[in-house]
Formats: sequence, structure tokens, C-alpha cells
Amino acid sequence: MNQEIDLTILMPCLNEAETLGVCIRKAQQYLGKHQIAGEILIADNGSIDGSREIALLMGARVIPVAIRGYGAALREGIQAAFGKYIIMGDADDSYDFENLDVFVEKLDAGYDLVMGNRFKGGIKPGAMPFLHKYLGNPVLSSIGKLFFQSDVGDFHCGLRGFKRDPIVDMKLQTLGMEFASEMVIKAILNSLKITEVPTILSPDGRSRPPHLRTWQDGWRHLRFMLLFSPRWLFLYPGIFLILLGLTMMIWLLPEARQVGKMTLDIHTIMFAAAFILVGFQSFTFAFFTKAYAINEGLLPHDPKINRLFQYVNLERGLITGSLIALLGAVGSMSAFFIWKEQSFGALDVRHTFRLLIPSVTLSVLGWQIILSSFFLSILGLRSGKVT
Repeated sequence: MNQEIDLTILMPCLNEAETLGVCIRKAQQYLGKHQIAGEILIADNGSIDGSREIALLMGARVIPVAIRGYGAALREGIQAAFGKYIIMGDADDSYDFENLDVFVEKLDAGYDLVMGNRFKGGIKPGAMPFLHKYLGNPVLSSIGKLFFQSDVGDFHCGLRGFKRDPIVDMKLQTLGMEFASEMVIKAILNSLKITEVPTILSPDGRSRPPHLRTWQDGWRHLRFMLLFSPRWLFLYPGIFLILLGLTMMIWLLPEARQVGKMTLDIHTIMFAAAFILVGFQSFTFAFFTKAYAINEGLLPHDPKINRLFQYVNLERGLITGSLIALLGAVGSMSAFFIWKEQSFGALDVRHTFRLLIPSVTLSVLGWQIILSSFFLSILGLRSGKVT
């Protein structure tokens, strides 16, 4: 540490007068005990209970944040911080600001993001609601580990340390509680060096309920994870539906099948066609979303997308889509001539639909490929990958 301000201890604040003073005093004692050139920064989100005045009287630096939200307060606080390192934590006295050594040590060792882990450090009785402890946090953290191949076991711990510049460069955008997930996910996607340290969570010292809303904020975290993982939101479900639809259609096209007391016939083939079409749409959405997110700076550049544009271009998409649509048109015309041979009278739909449903499916699929090729080409123009 060789900058004028080595460490910023950042606390988001919205009406935390009951506990803010305790947190600031503990942070001051930590800085003084270890002789660290640091600052205590309060990102005030519109407090009306005297929190701002308490912070100023105790010598902390206060910045007002007009946009409401946990993420908004932290985002502005990170931008305003003077420290090379930042340790952020809630101002409700649930985290111990007197014991931050392990965070600083890991940052000095070269890590970009040091996450606290409350499940390893210990959760004191009454510190975390039952649903959060045994359902919300474990499930969301497990989903995060699965989606992003991460070793982080507590995605939503409010106490974490990080190097300021790499986090600022990620251009974090979310305003609410999902900011906690965004920081970890973008750090993983940008290949930052991440580690975890045990952290003790204590009951907060406030007499009022916390700002966190269990189901609404939980959904915001899950939604964010899905939006930042097109593979799990679109690609894998799309592949599953395509394979399911193809399997059903191939199995049922020769004849009806008996499964127990059920007879599966042309009606099931129609569902199989729907699975194929919806699955293909979901499959293409995975690439649309990825390309758009990269263009907008939401995700880092991915070499796989660059290779995709080398092999999948507008011309090849138009040719492939046209051939598939033409194949579907040939099948549809064959069904028409069969109908003509019957003098446009009644037909055995169980026989005719075995030709007609796959033909219509191929026609729609061909046009989906053509339109998707145009759209992907537009996204490629923005990224400079289409010639």
C-alpha cells in the first residue's frame, strides 16, 4: 500500500442512526490499531433520521446518493472512494469492522475480490431468518456456482473487500440488492482473482425490520443470474426441447404407439413439432442475448462468439434456411396432391398429418433460420464481426 489513502471502508446507509455510530467507531479503531491510512465513507441513500449528521460528527466522509437502492448506494460509493482497496459492509452492526485483517491480507496477496463467507465463519442465533439461511442463500449460491463455474459459496455476503480499479472497470449497473450478485458474477466472467474468508454474522442492532424483502429480492437475484447466463436460460432448455421433439416425432411418424392405456398419435406429433420450434427459438435466443450483452458491455468479449461469426454468417444462414423451407414446401405440396387425388374430399388425417406436420415444421424452421440470420447479422455489424 503506497497511495495517500490505502483503504476505504464503505457503508451504504438508509436511516441507520441506531447502529451507524457503532460501525464507524469500530472501523476507526481498526484503522488506528493497524496504522492504516484510510477513510470511512458513508454512501447515504436519503436518510431522514440523522444518520448523515452522526457520520459527519464522527469524522466520516459522507456522499449523498439520490437514486434509491442498495446497489445504487454502493456503486456511487465505489466511484467516490479514494482508497486503493475497498472493504464494504452493512451499517447495521451485523459485521465486525474491527476485524478486517484477513481481507486486507488477501488483497495484499494479489486477490482482486475477497468474499466473506458467513456459512464458514458462523451465523449467530437470530442473525439470519430461517428461509434465508436454509433456502434462499444456499440455493442461490448453488445456482451461481453451477451457472458460472465458481467456487464462491456465499454469493450474497454483505462484507467483502476488493481492489477499487478492477471493480470500477466492470461498470456495475444494478441498483437493488442484486448488486451483490452482479459484482461476483462479473468478477468471475472478467477472470478476476477471487477468494473467500470466514465471516461471522451477528444479529443486527436495529429495532426496525431490515430493508431486505425475502421473495422480491430473492427473485431479483435469480433473475439476474439467469439473464447473465444465456446457456441456462435459453441454450440448454432449447437443446432439450429440440431433442425431445425430434425423438417424439421420429418415434410416432411410422405409426401410432401404445403406452399403457394411452394411444399416442398425430396429436402428440403436433406437440413434438411445437417442442422443436420453441426449442430452436430458445436456442437462437442464447446467441442473440450473448452477442447483445457483449455489444452493450454487460459481458466481456467471448472468443466463442467471434468464432461463431466466422462460420455462421448471413449468406450461409439464408442458404440453409431456404433449403429447409423448400424441403418443407415440397412435403406440403405432396400432401396437397394427395388431397387432389381424393377430389379435395375427406382424408384420413392420421395418414396425411404424418406428412403435413413435419412439412409445416420444416417450413417454419427454415423461416426462423432466415430471420435469425438477419438479426444475428445486425448484432454482428455492431461488434464489427460481420463483413
